[in-house]
This record gives sequence, C-alpha cells and structure tokens, in this order.
Amino acid sequence: MNKGVVFGAYLDELYPNALCELRFTKDYELLLAVVMSAQTTDKRVNSVTPILFEKYPTLEELYKADIEDIIKIIKPIGTFQKKAQFIKQIAYRLATEQGGVVPNDRAYLESLPGVGRKTTNVVLSVLFGEAAIAVDTHVERVSKRLGLAKEKDSVLTVEKKLMKVFPKSLWGKRHHQMVFFGRYHCKAMKPNCQECKMKEECPYYKKSLKKKVTVR
Repeated sequence: MNKGVVFGAYLDELYPNALCELRFTKDYELLLAVVMSAQTTDKRVNSVTPILFEKYPTLEELYKADIEDIIKIIKPIGTFQKKAQFIKQIAYRLATEQGGVVPNDRAYLESLPGVGRKTTNVVLSVLFGEAAIAVDTHVERVSKRLGLAKEKDSVLTVEKKLMKVFPKSLWGKRHHQMVFFGRYHCKAMKPNCQECKMKEECPYYKKSLKKKVTVR
C-alpha cells in the first residue's frame, strides 16, 4: 500500500482532531503568534501572548507601544528584539493598509516583515481554510525520517513532495497532524520508534537498527 495512505491512516488514528495549538481570539493575533513561534515552542508563545494582547488590545496600541515594553513581555520566546520589531511593523501595516484585517492574500502576507512561506501557509489554512501544508521543523524532520522527502531537500521541496503524497483536501489537516506527530511521537530526541506503527516503513528506524547492530 502507498506509504502516504498508510501514514495518513496512522495520523488519523493518533491525532484525529489535531488543530493549531497557538491561542488567539483575533485574526492578527494568530499571525503575530505564528511569527513569534519561530525557533521556539507554541507553549512558550502561549505564555506571553495573553499578556501582550491584554496590555495592547488593538493594532494601533501595538504599533504605538514602547518597543522595550514589548521586548520585556516576549523575552521568554527568544530572538525577542527582532520579533518585537516585527510585531510593531506588522501591526502598523495591517492597521494602515488593510483596515486592521488579515487578508486572504499570499503575496501581501509574505511581504510583511518576519512572515515567510511557512507562516503564510499556517495563516491561510487556519483562518481561511485554504489548502496548504506548512513545513516547520517537526514536519520537515518527520518527512525526511520516513523517506517522504530526501535529507538534502529544501523546505519548499519537502512541501511540494507532501502536496503530492496527500490529497489536497487534507493538506491542512495533515500539517497539524504531522506537527503533533513530530512534537509528541517522532521527537527530535528519543523518538518513540518501538511503539510506532510506521517503523517497518521508516528508513530512519532501519538505519538506527543497523547502527545498534554495528555497535554490538
């Protein structure tokens, strides 16, 4: 059977209701949260966003805020100086160019500071239900371990390969499921290989077995 079909069924078994774990109540809060999530965890982002958005509940208040105060609030997430600048700049542009609304417009979103293809894919998928697969570190790692992509593939190449592996109607769902799979099951350190139903299909697992045999 096709590996993508088998993996998809396993993801449905493990995480049938996987959704974005970033907390937000407004469209721009999701966009800013995804920007802040770069090189950190959703859990850590969720620890600072309620404080930030409660203190500055509008885009205008955000872009007029003292950058040092924003830095103080978001310091736990790392690379906070750049992210504080991104927050103010994005807030200003959305408020002055889009009437305070996050548009369903890939080109515009990718023109915003700190917003790349991954962030745009998450926003388009979560806010607008657009078919998109966002490739973060979890999705990239899982894809390469399972042999759905090659080790040297770029993030964009991984995305394109996954778009061929899964039906378009499931791209958004599979993205969240693969994030969960990489975050809680196929972890960067000490993955749960022995318990994984994909191990017989997994080049990473087979390679790990060979290493153990060689060491012995």
